[in-house]
Amino acid sequence: MRIISLMFVAAVAVSGCTASSEPVSDHLTADRLLNKTPYLLPQCYTDPVDDSGTYNPCYACHTESKEPNYFSDIDVQLAYNMPEPGVKHSWMNVYKDRSQAISNISDEEILTYVRQDNYLGEDGRITLADKLNEVPAEWDRNKNGQWDGYIPDVYFNFNEAGFDLSPAGQPTGWRVFAYYPFPGTFMPTNGSTDDVLIRLPEAFRELEAGVYDQETYLINLAIVESMVKEQDVRIPQVDETRYGVDLNKDGELTTASVIRYDWAPLKNIYMSYVGQARSLLEQGKVHLAARLYPEGTEFVHTVRYVDVDDSGKAGISPRMKELRYGRKASWRNYFNLQRYVEKEEKERHDFPERTKQVIGNMEEGLIVAQGWVYQGFIEDKEGELRPQTYEENYFCVGCHTGIGVTTDTTFAFPRKFKAEGTFKDGWYHWMEKGFDNIPDSVREDGHGEYSYYLEHNPTGNEFRTNDEVKAKFFNADGSKKAGAFAKLESDISYLLLPTKERALMLNKAYRVIVEEQSFTEGRDAVVRPMDIVQKEVQLNGPTGIKEVLSYY
Repeated sequence: MRIISLMFVAAVAVSGCTASSEPVSDHLTADRLLNKTPYLLPQCYTDPVDDSGTYNPCYACHTESKEPNYFSDIDVQLAYNMPEPGVKHSWMNVYKDRSQAISNISDEEILTYVRQDNYLGEDGRITLADKLNEVPAEWDRNKNGQWDGYIPDVYFNFNEAGFDLSPAGQPTGWRVFAYYPFPGTFMPTNGSTDDVLIRLPEAFRELEAGVYDQETYLINLAIVESMVKEQDVRIPQVDETRYGVDLNKDGELTTASVIRYDWAPLKNIYMSYVGQARSLLEQGKVHLAARLYPEGTEFVHTVRYVDVDDSGKAGISPRMKELRYGRKASWRNYFNLQRYVEKEEKERHDFPERTKQVIGNMEEGLIVAQGWVYQGFIEDKEGELRPQTYEENYFCVGCHTGIGVTTDTTFAFPRKFKAEGTFKDGWYHWMEKGFDNIPDSVREDGHGEYSYYLEHNPTGNEFRTNDEVKAKFFNADGSKKAGAFAKLESDISYLLLPTKERALMLNKAYRVIVEEQSFTEGRDAVVRPMDIVQKEVQLNGPTGIKEVLSYY
């Protein structure tokens, strides 16, 4: 895994990771790391080789990247290329036997728990926002009497186009979208559901006169989607003369029902935003480039339990495990991003003992080199959301900084469903419609994405513990079940959704971690010890994988 090196002004790394049994008054606000490498996940220590063969889930994250992500890290598939302190990990939760604790939680108890809303109160107000607006002293890191980070402002109250509205009916700027869950951990069959929303700055939501206009915002979101995916994006028919921009690139200002991707600055071929954002683009105050978001872009990502309805079907729960937030605070052009990687690689070579170090704190978030700020909230012992500590935030930063698969440090938006043939053009929440009858996405090489992942990692998770998936798609001798793979082609829910028994078991396992508050020792829903996760690996030693695979 690639290692970011920045001036470290906010944290002091000390050895060890075992959670202290003694109360610490500043345990939420302290700028310290007990685990030297919290960004190296336990999945990265799973031995890819066992008696039955060699497996490679690593390619999904560590792959040949696309410009301007210059972190092509296929080397990680073949060798344990990590800093010296990272050869030993501290994710001790993966070795614990939770079976007895799980058995003490009834099905009715866990279902009641996951169906409770720990985000919105009965009055429709955001419970966590109310608390942050009168910030408790134990959350106020700089003791200035106010919360200086993100205050949640999503109401999950969507209109017909997926735009979020406040209880008063005012647009919050957030828009929800449906997407293909990332292969592995984030498939619901492995214990968590999630959703993602995007918000662009106010200028992208307004006409040039500074008045909010939903159509203007819809067009600008489609332009961002087109730039990020480097693809044409379908939109409802609009009048181009209203904006003075040739959206479909037909050489005329008429009507358009598509954002035509045609951007080649070296050939003097450009694209433009509309409304007030267009004016700011022309003034150089906002930017537009392939596979990059404009500055000020925000994402909210909630991680949730797996609910199960009366028919036994799995779906997204009201209760949140985590609320994650990201904001692109500043612009980095291609040159900036390339220079950053070059400097990082040189430092990695010259100082192998150095670990990833990131500026920031639990209140204002952690700032990564690509210009993004990330922070999150997680359940406290009683199940209410609280700010993550510096170290708990560090866990999230790892995947959003230096791996080959990301697009401008993000995962979900490039995986948004295309508008063509999709419910509400892909702008909807999972509570409106689940994964039923959604076809497998097609890779650039023509393979179905999820089927390709299963072929190289038959249990569908990095720990190779999902026997339910393996039994569904493979025979006892390891051969593929043709019927199951055929079904997956047209219905990804066949893979993504767990049985009721598995969903409840994983909910219970995670609930035990919440009660312990042992997130710094791992936040994966582990039922029984996973000895397949190596406690120590050989620095730069071979993983055992021989064939390099590509995410694309």
